[in-house]
Amino acid sequence: MGHVLRDMAAGRENGAPGLWQEAFAGLIAPVRLVMRAAPADLPSPVVTHLGYLGLLLVEAGPAQMSRTPRHIARSPGERIAVVLQQSGTALLTQDGRSTALEPGEVVFLDPRRPFTLDQRESHRMLLVSVPRQALGDPADHLFRLTGRAVPGRGGVAALLIPFLERLSLLAGRVTADTGDLLAGNTVEFIALLADELLGRDQEPPGGTRARLVPSIRGYIERHLGDTDLTPERIAAAHYISVRYLHRLFEGEGTTVGRLILRRRVEECARELARRGRVSPTVSTVARRWGFHSPAHFSRAFKGVFGVPPRQWRLTVALEENFPGPELPRGAQRAAVN
Repeated sequence: MGHVLRDMAAGRENGAPGLWQEAFAGLIAPVRLVMRAAPADLPSPVVTHLGYLGLLLVEAGPAQMSRTPRHIARSPGERIAVVLQQSGTALLTQDGRSTALEPGEVVFLDPRRPFTLDQRESHRMLLVSVPRQALGDPADHLFRLTGRAVPGRGGVAALLIPFLERLSLLAGRVTADTGDLLAGNTVEFIALLADELLGRDQEPPGGTRARLVPSIRGYIERHLGDTDLTPERIAAAHYISVRYLHRLFEGEGTTVGRLILRRRVEECARELARRGRVSPTVSTVARRWGFHSPAHFSRAFKGVFGVPPRQWRLTVALEENFPGPELPRGAQRAAVN
């Protein structure tokens, strides 16, 4: 019969292979898919979401998947793939390296750079989609790991591979809260494998919280003046759920909403304390730092410093010119800070 090459770049009409391509594009980034055999009764890909992770289980015949510079120019990709070959053999090429991928081996795929994954026979493959930001520092060094098959005979891979196989079976049957926790644990596992392969496994582990919380705090600082800075927006920017965002901050002694409010008030206080020829009005400062109304700002300011913003501004000015012990405690604290 010979090989039948079939370009699936547009291919919805060919059933499961087209669905597979769409699933990969949705979870990772767009690719070009070529089938090397006529699709016949191929099962549809199974897509499962687990917190901020995506899992794609594929069973198909010989096929080649590639990502080209044109794909990258149109859609750079903000996620990373960890591929577990469960049956069949494949050849992966990325970053100038090629590796044979055997059953029971995993490999990293980075959609920001071209790659070709050539499945040479009927195969079963599990793909785990991870937000780049969730992986943290190891994501910046993936170019050293791509194009390298990792066997499951020892080290972290010996633990990770059976974990991923079990995870794919359970992912669709757990609660949302459990899914968020499992997603965090999975990323820890993957980051640990990356650190081991990079030769950094003797360094203290960073942890998901240690990687994400500073990034989230930095994002909040950069967008304090945006009136639509909400937990929903912050979670979406970091590819995590709102529930998981709140859980990250349980150990920070505050909530995301309270952190935003306090930092806005502190920046307003700093600006109101400045002296110049023309001092901005209280309402102008409030709007600049994301407050919707003067009344909301006044209540928030009093909650932090103990006095309304106009009184605080006056007492700070008085303290600068006539220092003494009679100022309200909130004003004294604010002036010192």
